[in-house]
Amino acid sequence: MEKIIYTLWRPENTARDQFNDALRAAGKALVENAHAVRLNIQDTEVEGGASPRAVSTIPQMEAMVQLWVDAAEDAFRSDIDAIIGAVAPRYSAWLVSEATPIANTKYVVKTGERTPGFSQMVFLGRPPRLSWEAWREAWQVHHTEPAINTQSNFEYHQNLIIRPLTYGAPAYAAIVEECFPEEARLDPQVYFDAGGDPEKYQANLKTMMESVARFIDHSRMDCIPTSQYDLKRLFD
Repeated sequence: MEKIIYTLWRPENTARDQFNDALRAAGKALVENAHAVRLNIQDTEVEGGASPRAVSTIPQMEAMVQLWVDAAEDAFRSDIDAIIGAVAPRYSAWLVSEATPIANTKYVVKTGERTPGFSQMVFLGRPPRLSWEAWREAWQVHHTEPAINTQSNFEYHQNLIIRPLTYGAPAYAAIVEECFPEEARLDPQVYFDAGGDPEKYQANLKTMMESVARFIDHSRMDCIPTSQYDLKRLFD
């Protein structure tokens, strides 16, 4: 089984609500073509607040689709490409290897319902100063523990990009998904697992910033708060 992540760009002159509705409607067809399907969309639920946002890709993508399929090669992906292309003529896709340092066991909802809180999607480019292996080690070996210990995340996926599947896909090295409680969107102290404790907040913030400085190039990073919808789960 292989995992694919798509990013979708909203067509010009299409309202965000209209785009999101079309994507969720297309999800019904995607479910028929994959073992599992997750949508990450930007909507009114994730507007405003203090959750981080970074933009290096202009225009920035509007939504993501994550799928688990038997095979990701073009010939086996054509039906999925057609479904996604009907909603977003511009899209990119990557084959990824997923690690799950934190599985969501705290806020499990019925299939198709919105996961509480928000899902932060982070697209990482590899800094030119680091070799691929040095970058991967700094991220997955050394950063994973600080990412867990300094934040209020209740779900954490590390998607290492194996290769792009579509022409012209941005040259990311990894795609991260982290879910946080709703309070973290509004309060940085809660985000850094230090609600009501300014000293712990400053300590956790310092630890996190020192850790990400080892492997993140902020000029090659997109960070987008989204709403997460699991339309079909593995093993359901």
